[in-house]
Amino acid sequence: MRNDFPSLTNTDFAELTEWRRNLHRHPELSGEEERTAATVVAMLRETLPDRIVTKIGGYGVAAIYDSGKPGRRVLLRCELDGLPIEDIADIPYRSNVPGKGHQCGHDGHMAMIAAMARLLGRKRPEKGAVILMFQPAEENGSGARKVVEDAVFAELKPDFAFAIHNMPGIPFGQVRIVDGPVCCASSGVMLELVGRTAHASQPETGVSPMSAIARLMPEFAAMSSPIGTSTSNPDFALVTVTHADMGAPVFGVAPGEAKLFATLRSLTDNGMAALIDKVEALARTVTQENGLKLEIGYTDIFVTCHNHPDAASIVRTALDRIGVVHGPGMLPLRGSEDFGYFGRGAKMALMLLGSGETLPALHNPDFDFPDDLIPVGSQIYAAILQAVEAID
Repeated sequence: MRNDFPSLTNTDFAELTEWRRNLHRHPELSGEEERTAATVVAMLRETLPDRIVTKIGGYGVAAIYDSGKPGRRVLLRCELDGLPIEDIADIPYRSNVPGKGHQCGHDGHMAMIAAMARLLGRKRPEKGAVILMFQPAEENGSGARKVVEDAVFAELKPDFAFAIHNMPGIPFGQVRIVDGPVCCASSGVMLELVGRTAHASQPETGVSPMSAIARLMPEFAAMSSPIGTSTSNPDFALVTVTHADMGAPVFGVAPGEAKLFATLRSLTDNGMAALIDKVEALARTVTQENGLKLEIGYTDIFVTCHNHPDAASIVRTALDRIGVVHGPGMLPLRGSEDFGYFGRGAKMALMLLGSGETLPALHNPDFDFPDDLIPVGSQIYAAILQAVEAID
């Protein structure tokens, strides 16, 4: 990779590494990122942006660096939140918070954007403006939606939105980028089946959810596409039962209640809506046939992440200029990312940046973001800004 990033030095990246490790020690879950946001704001103030916006969509933070000249407005986004996973990595800066960690690398994503804050603080864009967005609550799918629905976001008016997510399994420093779908839409569905308990010696006097649960689990699984179906198939669907619970761990009572959780995945938002309709229709039919009441809830809702061809083309131009190997790879992913909400008002592109083929997978308890990826990601962002400025 060519060194086209002269405005930041080895000292800068050493300081950004320590800043990243401080974030790593103090992970906060979705919607709880108060300390993380304060750490971000303190860093941003040192770079003297034209405006800092706080508490956008929760604990979200945005910094605007404006050229004062007409031009496109570009948003670069990272995430604030960690995960409810114990950090077991053998590192001196392991999480200080029991049961919480940064095993998705959001600390590293923030460090990449912090590098851009330093760069933009020293040199504003030639035209237009750059918005650095530190988004809350990505892990549960609620943060991006709340940010774009926040009245303040309408004032930012980005024309383009870009984001990098690190990805183990991809060679270090390579990028995966496509036009169209990058990640599946997904939704967690929670079913509560309510009947009536009975003495275990007279189960026929109660209304048991047993038969309903026994039928729903395999029929939900049967809604999935056949094993081996590519996620690029527009009809791709996956239903994964993640939790089932019935009755109590006793021997004298026949169960009267049950809970069943499942994650639904589809390549498109329309496909997700159709899959939800199928799940609800089956659940209602089965519970009615068994004399049960049904309550349905949803959580962790993600829309599909769909790259705009214009934005993806800008990314490819930038990567070619700095000599980064790129291609479609295994995209689209079955997993989900809430960055897709930014595509509803801007031309967006999400890219996957290889963090190495031997690194533990994301969400593994021993995952740690590789610090050497900070200058790689920030150089890519800088090249993207230059590519946008070169348009017309």
